[in-house]
Parts: sequence; structure tokens; C-alpha cells
Amino acid sequence: MPALIEAIAVKRKMYFELDNTPYYCMDAEVSTPTARGGQTLVRLKMRNLLTRAVFDKTFKAGERFKEPDLETVEASYLYSDAGGSYFLDQESFETHVLSSQMMGDAREFLVEGALIQLHKFNGNPIGLQLPEKVELTVAYTEPGARGDTSGSVTKLARLETGLEIKAPLYIQEGEKVKVSTETREFAGRA
Repeated sequence: MPALIEAIAVKRKMYFELDNTPYYCMDAEVSTPTARGGQTLVRLKMRNLLTRAVFDKTFKAGERFKEPDLETVEASYLYSDAGGSYFLDQESFETHVLSSQMMGDAREFLVEGALIQLHKFNGNPIGLQLPEKVELTVAYTEPGARGDTSGSVTKLARLETGLEIKAPLYIQEGEKVKVSTETREFAGRA
């Protein structure tokens, strides 16, 4: 039997199961009452790992959640088509398919062979976790204006996956750059 987690013990970046659905806690806020006899409440900002929906919900401190049957496996990105995105499990060499809904905007960060963490719930793939930063090649960018070096001047750069970011003037076409997957911003040269 899976372990039970009390609502007050749920912290940021934890996983828990509610109504046979896995959730990821994005933020937890505990409010203790000032009056005697009041109940301690826990407000969770949580992401449904199946639908990717994000919402807030308040629970009593003593409510219990099951620990989800989540497994994280290393997989490499193969390709995407109308049927979804295909990944190769690095341990079992099985091919897993994620629908475009499960992928969200993650395809903008994936190039062939990229290693990611694939989430499985009850043995079925449900989503993925990208690395903190990815390396992508600049496919197009305008040349920087000569002498325009004051402050932090940026220009638009389109990467090999179609993602557009603001990059410093010195970045040229064909260069590899690091991009933060969380903020979608330039994070340095690769």
C-alpha cells in the first residue's frame, strides 16, 4: 500500500495523488487560525500531471494524499509527427509516445537525441521534465548594428526549433546558445 502524505507535509516541488490523479505542488501556503478551535488550512498551487492544468485548492491540514506511482526514466528525443512525439527509453529501449497535449511547449526546446526525464504514472508515459538549460543552434538573427554597445542591447534570434529569444548583439547565425527552459531566455554561449 502506498504511503500517505498529510496536506500540511506537502511542500513545493513534491508529487502527490488526489482522486487517482498525480499532481505536482508548485507552491504551498499554510494559514494557521488566530481564534481557538479554528482549523489550520493548506493552500496548494498544483499542476495536474495528466491534463497539465494549474489551479489552487485549499485543504485541511489533516487531509491525506496517496504517494503517486510515479517513475522517472531517462529518454532521448527521436522525432515528432501528427501522432505525437517519440522518445527512446535509455534503459529498456522501448519507444514511448507523448501526445502534443502532454508535450505542451516542450517541443520548442527539443532537438534529435536530446536527453530528458520522462514521467510515467502506473507504467504509462504522462509527461516530461526538461533540463534546466538546453543548447540550441541559432538559425537566424540580424547582424548587430556597429557601435550599438551601450547597456544591454539585444536582438531577436530564431533557433533551430523555431523558438525565438532575445540574444545579445554579439550572437551570430550558426552559434550554439544556452536557453533557460523555465524563463525562455538567453543563458549564455554554449
